[in-house]
Amino acid sequence: MTIAIGVDVGGSGIKVAAVDLDTGKLASTRQRVPTPQPSTPEAMLPIIAQLVKRATTSVKKPNAPVGVGMPCVVLDGTTITAANIDKGWTMFPAIAEMSKAVGRPVHLGNDADLAGLAEIRYGLGATDPTVRKGVVIFLTLGTGVGSGVFNDGVLVPNTELGHMEIRGKDAERRSAAAARVRRGESWRFWATELDEHLKAIDKIFWPNAFILGGGISKNADKFVPRLTCRPKVLVASLRNEAGIVGAALLGASREAQVELDPGK
Repeated sequence: MTIAIGVDVGGSGIKVAAVDLDTGKLASTRQRVPTPQPSTPEAMLPIIAQLVKRATTSVKKPNAPVGVGMPCVVLDGTTITAANIDKGWTMFPAIAEMSKAVGRPVHLGNDADLAGLAEIRYGLGATDPTVRKGVVIFLTLGTGVGSGVFNDGVLVPNTELGHMEIRGKDAERRSAAAARVRRGESWRFWATELDEHLKAIDKIFWPNAFILGGGISKNADKFVPRLTCRPKVLVASLRNEAGIVGAALLGASREAQVELDPGK
């Protein structure tokens, strides 16, 4: 059994668990705590460290690799942007500071990229070979809209399609799951907002399929049948666990210094 710790940081919650990477299943209880407000590095790092310690202790793997998914563009260990978390993460040396807080090396990636990797490796990609063919775009619909773009199963990292401009504003302000709740919209109306976003993405990337993930995917029957975009729309199978699993996968892959290939 190959165990790694996955940390999924979002605008509303921080989720952590140990993951069995042979199966893609959680190997410990999933911990979730609200993201502190303000969500500064100073506030979040001790929380992440404590959650990692609990998960590590629960599986008795003191040296288990650690991977973290952040709602940020991540380049050379630095969080370049910060979406739906405090702007103190912008241009922050996140890998160095997080590794210091946790007490061992931590590996960092964009949260939607990592959730998409998990879905390609363990979710739909494990049962539907077409998911690994051509361009497929994974979208997480939550506090914002995260994106992972794949070509023949290979990730193109750090796309931020939630922040593409539609009607003069970030698209996620209307298409995110939180936007539906915030604005009190019906499923029917919100589906038209999401549909407009998907069609705008389609005009640029011409994907074979969209995969929609995040907690809202459990209500897919309420909005997916209303979508009219050209590509087929698939519902992610890992749902809220994808970010944790993908982060753990990154941690183990980087620790072993191997290429992260979702096709393996």
